Amino acid sequence: MQPRDIQYIAMQWFEAFNAKQLDKLLNLYTEDAEHFSPKLKIRQPETHGLVKGREAMRVWWQDAFDRLPTLHYNVKTLTANEYRVFMEYTRTVQGEEDMHVAEVLEVKDGKIVASRVFHG
Repeated sequence: MQPRDIQYIAMQWFEAFNAKQLDKLLNLYTEDAEHFSPKLKIRQPETHGLVKGREAMRVWWQDAFDRLPTLHYNVKTLTANEYRVFMEYTRTVQGEEDMHVAEVLEVKDGKIVASRVFHG
């Protein structure tokens, strides 16, 4: 894939996430994709921050959407090559301090196979 195609997947990801369209978000991932997040590690320590598979991601993100109805990501930069996109964004939640976040989406055959979140 071309870097612009990978960036397009990232923009679809942000669109689905911010609209809280969980099925659309999950359809960007392979069935056995993995997601790592420091927030996941804190809220569900038994996972060590890693969930595997769309259904596990569904549970995680649905919980986040339910708990944080004002959760929104504002894109700052996208840097892509043929296999991954590095995304920088600001996480906003009403009543909380904004958080700068970096996330990497690894893409294979047009689907996300792994995502990793880093907090700054």
